Amino acid sequence: MRGAELVLRAVHVPPSIFLASVVVLVLYLLSRRINARKSKNRDEQFAAERGCKPTRSLQFKWPLGLDLVTAAFKANSSGHILSFFTRLIEESGTTFEQILFGSRGIDTIDPENIEAVLSTQFKEFGLGARRATFFPLLGDGIFTQDGASWKHSRELLRPLFSSNRSENFSEIQAAVHKMIASIPEGDGPVDLQPLFFRLTLETTIQLLFGRNLTHLSSEQVSKFADAFNRGQDYLARRGRLGDLYWLIGGSEFRKTCADVHKFVDSMISSALEDSGNQPEKSNKYFFLDALTKESTDPVRLRSQLLNLLLAGRDTTGCMLSWTLRLLANDQRVLQKLRTEISAQLGDRPATQADIKKLSYLNCIMKEVLRLYPSVPVNSRSALVTTTLPVGGGPDGRSPILVRAGEAVGYCVYVMHRRKDIYGDDADFFRPERWEVEGFERGLGWGYLPFNGGPRVCLGQDFALMEAAYTIISIVQTFSTILPGVPPGSPQPDENSAEAGNELNTGIETGKERQGVTLVLMNVEGCWVRLSR
Repeated sequence: MRGAELVLRAVHVPPSIFLASVVVLVLYLLSRRINARKSKNRDEQFAAERGCKPTRSLQFKWPLGLDLVTAAFKANSSGHILSFFTRLIEESGTTFEQILFGSRGIDTIDPENIEAVLSTQFKEFGLGARRATFFPLLGDGIFTQDGASWKHSRELLRPLFSSNRSENFSEIQAAVHKMIASIPEGDGPVDLQPLFFRLTLETTIQLLFGRNLTHLSSEQVSKFADAFNRGQDYLARRGRLGDLYWLIGGSEFRKTCADVHKFVDSMISSALEDSGNQPEKSNKYFFLDALTKESTDPVRLRSQLLNLLLAGRDTTGCMLSWTLRLLANDQRVLQKLRTEISAQLGDRPATQADIKKLSYLNCIMKEVLRLYPSVPVNSRSALVTTTLPVGGGPDGRSPILVRAGEAVGYCVYVMHRRKDIYGDDADFFRPERWEVEGFERGLGWGYLPFNGGPRVCLGQDFALMEAAYTIISIVQTFSTILPGVPPGSPQPDENSAEAGNELNTGIETGKERQGVTLVLMNVEGCWVRLSR
């Protein structure tokens, strides 16, 4: 009692108020304990009624799982975060629970569970902390919205890809030819990756704003691209902390966001000014026009457009970079592709109809998206207490419980490399696997290059058309495409590319340094040696 009196005197609190506060605190803690017990009992009854069984647990050594969090950030810094995830899954199983910072979540690479989250139980899952995590950079747009606002954004976007097909293809052709013309003459090493990102940025801006980048300098575009990449890296690191995303931020992050916003704001301003000066508008559908009919709020316009710039620029740019890197390193596949293009097209440019007929090219693109899916890691959060179909019990085939608020993470990158789905050569680049009749149909949700369910990517046909036309044009333009390295580094000889490989065993992948922001980038770039 003596201690209590000293406390009361120190803080100048009357005894009656102090005692009342203590009673309130005790009742509050007791209430929480009772509610937690009731909730646990309800969850246990819910799980028992649905035949749920315990799932495996991710093991850690330090309190709160800090050793795993530290290891994940180190792996990310070294460019091997997906190899780190692969090792964890090999140790813990295809579905398991993780309890980090005291919060439980589920990780899975089981197609049945991913189908449940994205499709059959779609209404039971939302984006969770994604909006708050991504908001400083992306604001409110189709990738950060749930419910009615997401549906509305999606309906605004749908006509963009359904009504402008021929015009979109013409713009892709012009942008690709301009990009190829910018590649330096000679057979010295060139990094195609920044050219691919400029290409996809230009076609996406044309798609969204109805204008090109000719009024912008290379320095302006490069500054935006660097800031956008840095911003995504911040978002990825924030996302790995779950509800503690706010621990990563600071002045550098705010400046990065400001640089990105400044670029997009200037594009919006210029596009609106040009639109106002045009006496007659074309019948073509532009996303910016559709948005301005509903709101002229500059922040809302910027947010919606930034979300789509992320999808249109980064995913296709990354796919092209991985594809040309693989083709340069596997001359057997490249030569087979050359033969198909030559037989179908000769030297003339491809049409949309031609692209559909180039079966081996389509096999190559499917294989690239299998090995390097554009969005390698994703997650959802349970809106209600529910279950997932598999992952429980000794054999992992029983349902498991997912409580309201718990996150379910899924790694498409690791699922696409499962040997029980794709065979012992799952880590190898071998496009011929897609030539087997019924192979793709048998994969079901085991192949997910463009997400699935109601949130499936609306722009996948546009992305594949752009990637295909770019690949065809590069192969037609350059007689040799060989591996290269940055200037000043030892140059590989022509025999370094795997030219033979008559057994179609492919080349092993996944050992290179990778950058996982919101997409899967090649940290090493796409250095090649080209001869026209």
